[in-house]
Amino acid sequence: MAKAPVYKRLIELFEAEGIDSIFGIPDPGFIHMAMEAEERGWNVVSPHHEQAAGFMADAWSRMTGKPGLCFGTQGPGIANMAGAMIVAAKENSPTIFLTGNRQRIAEQRVKRGRIQYLSQPQYFEAAMKYVGVIEYPEQTDEIIREAIRQALEGTPGPVYVEIPEHIVTAELDWPPAAPPEAYRLVRQEAGPSAIAQAVALIRDAKQPIILAGQGIFTSRAQAAMAEFASLMACPVVRTTGTDAYLPGLEDATFPYGFTQAGREAVIQSDLCIAIGTEIGEPLHHGVARHWQQNNANRKWIYVERDPGTIGVNRKIDVPLVGDLRDIVPQLTEALRESPRSPTAEFERWIEVHKQEQADLRARAPSGRAKIHTARMVVEATKNLSNDVVFVRDGGSVSIFGWTYPQNKPHDMVWNQNLGHLGTGLPYAIGAQIAAGRDRRTLLLTSDSAFLFHTTELETAARKKLPLVVVVGVDHQWGLEVGACRNMFGPNARPPEAYWSQDVRFDKLAEALGCHGEFVEREEDIAPAIERAFASGRPGVVHVVIDPEANSAIAEIPNFEEFSSWYSDVGMWIY
Repeated sequence: MAKAPVYKRLIELFEAEGIDSIFGIPDPGFIHMAMEAEERGWNVVSPHHEQAAGFMADAWSRMTGKPGLCFGTQGPGIANMAGAMIVAAKENSPTIFLTGNRQRIAEQRVKRGRIQYLSQPQYFEAAMKYVGVIEYPEQTDEIIREAIRQALEGTPGPVYVEIPEHIVTAELDWPPAAPPEAYRLVRQEAGPSAIAQAVALIRDAKQPIILAGQGIFTSRAQAAMAEFASLMACPVVRTTGTDAYLPGLEDATFPYGFTQAGREAVIQSDLCIAIGTEIGEPLHHGVARHWQQNNANRKWIYVERDPGTIGVNRKIDVPLVGDLRDIVPQLTEALRESPRSPTAEFERWIEVHKQEQADLRARAPSGRAKIHTARMVVEATKNLSNDVVFVRDGGSVSIFGWTYPQNKPHDMVWNQNLGHLGTGLPYAIGAQIAAGRDRRTLLLTSDSAFLFHTTELETAARKKLPLVVVVGVDHQWGLEVGACRNMFGPNARPPEAYWSQDVRFDKLAEALGCHGEFVEREEDIAPAIERAFASGRPGVVHVVIDPEANSAIAEIPNFEEFSSWYSDVGMWIY
């Protein structure tokens, strides 16, 4: 037993889980904890807005497979973090939000007019998987462990832990921090009979596919998944929720819905092995659109942690309930002695997909007075190493980014489920902190999204992060302008959808300690990115794009695919 204040105990408990980074503004409630973390060699990152701290912790979690950790002061700090909490909830991100508050005596006071005090938990109970308040120092271990347990068990998600100011510095005698396996489930394999049923379906299948979701990457199971997929020798159909590729299987991976190869692989499949993904609207619930053909003959294996989701959106023939990090090796072991051989159709799809990508590169409008968004995406990604962490943000730019990218990143961070703008730069910072300086990060965004958190460029410069931001600048809300014109006619002008023509993000970057590049010609995009990476500092490449092209989103190849995501007909505004 050793006597120590609660803030030191918190650090010990998180270290037992392998957490070594924390994001937040070091206010009086958490300054002790931040200083203790820094002394222990943690990455302590203080942004300019608590919402950005939440996004950074979210991205750090996705890149490490561990719970992200951020904090915010009582009242205003918590209010600022609320947006990040809701995004984390929708994105199934196991982020731990530590919140401060005044001493607990304030909770039951009748007198009105308390400064910076409100009963905070009630505002987050609907969004968080768990809400806990450490009322007494003796509760620290059990509440933190329950928070971690809830964040990671079943479908992952965010948790809220409130620590009143008088608790943080209280001292107790503590036993050594227990390892995770002492208080929570750390392995969850599927039962032998379920594995046997799955293997029987795999062996009977003539044209199987693997439906690969974001969970494969956020659980850091890429190596295990790549080994299994190699034994399967079948298409890996990636969801739009991930847009990342398994190392060594880049040519065998096709986007769902957005390419001919991906569509044909789905339609002709007689077995779908869904791993690390919801089977939601962007996948047409696994029953409509591309799945509709051959649906009667297609079997489904679903690797899923939450048994409550099995069979909700569609029938599952063999549910494998548990952690994909444990179940995928089980399947691999069962197939190791008799791997599948690739079919002629699979080999043809590989060539079809390669040709599709080359055609898109050629079809992206070129040689215009103002750069077309499609061409910006092509030029920005054509020379990127697959090891570059790819981050995406923005409305129209993201939609062009589904179709035209030329790279095949091994890690990709964005939020599909909520589509929340402004996450890009904080995501890039959190991802870069997790990846370390040996890997580079590139954010592809637009001015409308980038303006949410541009001050975090100073955070990136202060931390000397080698990330680069490519900003497509059209001085408008491009997606909103396009939607307005589709609803009200080509001459419609939505109010306040346009802004100053004088915003120069390269100059803003330089003023905040970063490298800046200004680009008006498409052939200058790739060299500008190379110079920004070579600078060793955070870089911003301001790319002037055509506002008319950027708002003409309905003309994007496969835009109909995006529109088909919405189950409610009334949502089809495009």
